Amino acid sequence: MQTVAIFGVGLIGGSFALAIRKAGFAGRIIGVSSDETIRAALAARVINEALPAQPAAEQADLVYLAQPIHRIIDSLAELNAWVRPEALITDAGSTKQAIVDRARQVISRAQFLGGHPMAGRERRGVEAAEADLFQGRPYVLTPRSASELETEAAREFLSWIPRIGSFPVVLDPEEHDRTVAFTSHLPQLAATALAATLDGRPEPLTGVYGPALVDSTRLALSSFEIWGDIFDTNRRQILAAVESYVAKLEAFRQALERSSDEGAMRRHFDAAAHLAAQVRDKN
Repeated sequence: MQTVAIFGVGLIGGSFALAIRKAGFAGRIIGVSSDETIRAALAARVINEALPAQPAAEQADLVYLAQPIHRIIDSLAELNAWVRPEALITDAGSTKQAIVDRARQVISRAQFLGGHPMAGRERRGVEAAEADLFQGRPYVLTPRSASELETEAAREFLSWIPRIGSFPVVLDPEEHDRTVAFTSHLPQLAATALAATLDGRPEPLTGVYGPALVDSTRLALSSFEIWGDIFDTNRRQILAAVESYVAKLEAFRQALERSSDEGAMRRHFDAAAHLAAQVRDKN
């Protein structure tokens, strides 16, 4: 792999460029993005050069799509006419079924391998990119069959995942989308709902709150520009996760109403503490 073309040099695309460079990649990194982003990426030495989409794709050994989900889907059809047959096209989209389905329809000249690095920050843009963003984080791959991981291009890409500090997890696209609906999309909605509930109320304006409120609303800083595409392409799975959460809140409400029965709420707290400990043991 000598040339990497990153479409969308923002937080994830920029961090991927910095991460592979830190891990020893000595080839060219081409950026395809807006003029403003390209200027910032060149100034920060995140990329070596900038090109329009077609010449970038024509020269790349790896095409890395780190755009918003709908833009990734739109890019796939364009790429098929430009990309070299021996190249690998991969993406970093936060949902996978819609992207993989589209790639199956339109990519015929080269291999596509769906991907999702489970890393991020509330800040957007190449200015927030960092080489260590993927350290200790899972990197999900969603091949259509196990054989897709055995091609020369895929094996080379896979070899970079541990080098950037991540570890590969292979999932079916639908399983991925169901999983992240509960582990990523639901936490975002819970934080946003909490912050939206408190917005406009007088209590937060008093300054009488501790770290719990700050920690619990951190994800509410995330931009809808990213999340709109996620909701649009994973709506069914997210609705299932929200329904489960609403049912649990209703169980909390009922337990609070039964003030003489502390056992119900204690069981909820014990179950929650068990899960919280498990999550922290993995990080």
